[in-house]
Amino acid sequence: QVQLVESGGGLVQAGGSLTLSCAASGSIFSINTMGWYRQAPGKQRELVATLTSGGLANYADSVKGRFTISRDNAKITVLLQMNSLKPEDTAVYYCNRKQLRGVKWEDYWGQGTQVTVSS
Repeated sequence: QVQLVESGGGLVQAGGSLTLSCAASGSIFSINTMGWYRQAPGKQRELVATLTSGGLANYADSVKGRFTISRDNAKITVLLQMNSLKPEDTAVYYCNRKQLRGVKWEDYWGQGTQVTVSS
């Protein structure tokens, strides 16, 4: 099992910045992808950004140029630097980790952290 602990959400004015952090612990395997998804009220959960253990990043078009995803050297903590925040970025942000254990992919989620951007 893997546990994901998120921090860094909060309330910010439009144009401001926040940094989300997610730390993984437990049965960690080296081939993995960590990232962030978000879910706004009444909407489906959507991808925000992901980063593989090999260093490949993927961003939603809506956040490109504003958000940056990064990981620590041990690859167990992932950060999401969010700049130029907009009211439409308001959502619960969930950390996700997918990892390869043998021949099976495992999928873990954090509990979510609220990000609210006021206009």
